[in-house]
Amino acid sequence: MTPLFPRFITPNRSDEGAAGLWVGAVAVIGVTLTIMLAMFVIPVISNSTQQVGSMLANGLVCAPNADAEQPEASGYAMDSIPENYLEIYREVGEDRGVPWNVLAGVGQVESHHGRWEGPGITEGHNDWGAAGPMQFGALDGSAAGNSWGGEPIQAVEDRPETGYGLDGNGDGIVNVYDPADAIPAAADYLLAHGLADDVRQAIYGYNHAWWYVDDVMEWAGEYSDGEFNTTDSVRTAVLCELDAQGAPIGRAPDELTQAVIDWALDQRGKPYIWGGTGPNGYDCSGLTMKAYESIGVTIPRVSQDQWAFGPEIPQGEEQPGDLVFFDVTRAGEPPGPGHMAMVIGDGLMVEAWCTNCGPIAVREYDNPNRADIVGFTRPLEHPDVKAQLEAQDNRG
Repeated sequence: MTPLFPRFITPNRSDEGAAGLWVGAVAVIGVTLTIMLAMFVIPVISNSTQQVGSMLANGLVCAPNADAEQPEASGYAMDSIPENYLEIYREVGEDRGVPWNVLAGVGQVESHHGRWEGPGITEGHNDWGAAGPMQFGALDGSAAGNSWGGEPIQAVEDRPETGYGLDGNGDGIVNVYDPADAIPAAADYLLAHGLADDVRQAIYGYNHAWWYVDDVMEWAGEYSDGEFNTTDSVRTAVLCELDAQGAPIGRAPDELTQAVIDWALDQRGKPYIWGGTGPNGYDCSGLTMKAYESIGVTIPRVSQDQWAFGPEIPQGEEQPGDLVFFDVTRAGEPPGPGHMAMVIGDGLMVEAWCTNCGPIAVREYDNPNRADIVGFTRPLEHPDVKAQLEAQDNRG
């Protein structure tokens, strides 16, 4: 997604004259703006588009919790957001379990809720191929790519299988310029980029710039009446599933493995802590070690030793509960894979990644932007683990 204007132009909190202010400022700094956006925005849009395609291929779907908390709209939101946009933001937020004020923050930064007069808001594309009030990439071969999927305006029956474009108002048309279609599509995009676990990281996935994240969150705060902890609300509001058929994340082949996965998934949202073994945070191997410890099984502590512990499983035969190891080495560490996570199925893993990578979350493991996979292991097939479980049965 490509916001039309850079952060150093700060919008007036008043609606009156805001579009003119922004357009006039751009005219003054046109050359500088073009250079900055060409250097900064275009490369990250390309990466984001690749990630979107990969996420869609894995079929990650997030469904709302009917009890999801939504913030009340502030007086400023009621006065400044167009009535039709405010209604859609709130309906979509309730339907998908996404705080509506975060969606409104995106809509403000991207297009002033459809009111900016720049290219690509109500027709056509901007210079990078983005279109509509939520500025979806909607042009094949452009810098922004085509995360919308297909043509900007198309009949429902012509919509391709990939992409976020949808018919939000049931008029039979998938229209990137229609807020009734674009806003729910933006919600789905944020959900697919991990909003359930880390709101700021998901917004960063929408546009790879931390100033953009700060601006969206600032507007979200303006639109909320009173204090509202967005991260905590989303973490409890959204239930993620693996596929459109509703199979839950981490469906394991047996109850014992399911217990291991459930424990690991329950740690989502906790921070990565170097050397951490809980309960407030974990590193990568601390998370997996403690997950198996939750069923009374002891496996080695660090990733290199867990890899050596095995037994190894051929790639393509991995299943939920297995461990995936990556070709990461750090100075001073023993040889062997220095990072790992737990497979939960459908190409996904639950992972404590790194200090600056966000909290424990569900991510893809076969991802071209990640380190190479060394291999997979299945601890429950190790003779020592089988002996531990047999001893438990005998005591029981």
